Amino acid sequence: MASSPPLLTPVEPPQLSPYPLQPTSSSPLASLYNRFASWRSSLGLSNPGTVENLTKEVKSTHLTNFFFDGARADLSKSLSVNPIFQVTHSFALGSQTSPPSYNFAAVFANDKVFLQGNVDHDGNVNGRLNQGWSQSNVSKVQGQLSSQVGHSMLQAEHDYLGQDYSVNVKAINPSPTDLTGIYIGSYLQSVTKNLALGFETLYQRPTPDMAESQTSYLAKYTGSDKNWIATAQLQPAGIVQATYWQKLSEKVEVAAELQLIAAPARRDAIATLGAKYDLRMSTFRAQLDSTGKVSALLEQRFAPAFSFMVSGEIDHFKNAAKVGVGVMIESPSMTPEEMGMMQMPVPPAP
Repeated sequence: MASSPPLLTPVEPPQLSPYPLQPTSSSPLASLYNRFASWRSSLGLSNPGTVENLTKEVKSTHLTNFFFDGARADLSKSLSVNPIFQVTHSFALGSQTSPPSYNFAAVFANDKVFLQGNVDHDGNVNGRLNQGWSQSNVSKVQGQLSSQVGHSMLQAEHDYLGQDYSVNVKAINPSPTDLTGIYIGSYLQSVTKNLALGFETLYQRPTPDMAESQTSYLAKYTGSDKNWIATAQLQPAGIVQATYWQKLSEKVEVAAELQLIAAPARRDAIATLGAKYDLRMSTFRAQLDSTGKVSALLEQRFAPAFSFMVSGEIDHFKNAAKVGVGVMIESPSMTPEEMGMMQMPVPPAP
């Protein structure tokens, strides 16, 4: 009688490490790496955000990016909700700082793609593309074609959001033949649950035989309750920028910004204070700076598809004033239920 073959004990496959770059377990470096990874995970640090959005809350509270003078009208039509597809006609005239203009823009967005393009009355074309490959990787491309010499531009960048850090690389007008252009890299790391430190390096090469670089250092401190944020940025040539933002209540936000220039040929400082009030059907922004400018902006929403805006600025030192009025009208071709969905936030542009 033939004997049966011996039973083979199944061998379990080796367990893969969650850290793909971990050295072999027999090396002394592996023990040090494991201890560092375990200590880093035990801190429970969160992502600090990108360098580009370092002062996002301050910019949203101040009205520097929202102020306008003269007359302005934005006529929008939403053609689709999911995916979002919207076209806008914009008119501006009577401004003291810019000539009359017309702009046509279109926006397309879904869960992973954001597309925006516009063309003005002079034939200048601008386009932007955001492609989200995953929750941590986003690629962005922005271009501009202009009839004016030197105003055309191409910018490509990529964001990587780690568990407790952010990395961004950017190239502006890069040339693959002679490597001319502007290249920017930034890194922001959470040191504690409240503090994040980082840097941003700019390398520009206008010609093949000329190059220069400079590095800025960044700091961001967030309150434990997320109701206030303080940032500081030290740039070359003695330029310091510091900001502070606080949410006083669900409807009131305040922000302050200080810019110091301590260069050998120039010493100057500009301080700006601003506040934003979100009421039930309106938003009011007010701002005061050390150059003698007092400005305000009111956006009144009479209906979901109609808003009226009025802005004003008084420059006490120059004895000058600016006033602007505008309307925003949306013509939806959707049902009331779809219009309610349009109140959901749109994926933010860079």
